[in-house]
Amino acid sequence: MEQDDFLKLGYKIKFERGKRKMSQLDLALKTGLTTRTVSRIECGIIDPKFSTLSKIAEALGMNLIELLDFKL
Repeated sequence: MEQDDFLKLGYKIKFERGKRKMSQLDLALKTGLTTRTVSRIECGIIDPKFSTLSKIAEALGMNLIELLDFKL
């Protein structure tokens, strides 16, 4: 993925988290990530591993395909 894709992915995660009225802490606790890692993913700073994206999708009640469809 390119840098622009990381930003889109981060926005999608933040958008979906907001729809579910979840805080970054809520998402971190459900995924086993730190709030700093969640924040860095949402800001497009880091390239998350496949396993991390799977955990995030599951915590948001989505499948991975839905999460990666960030053409909003």
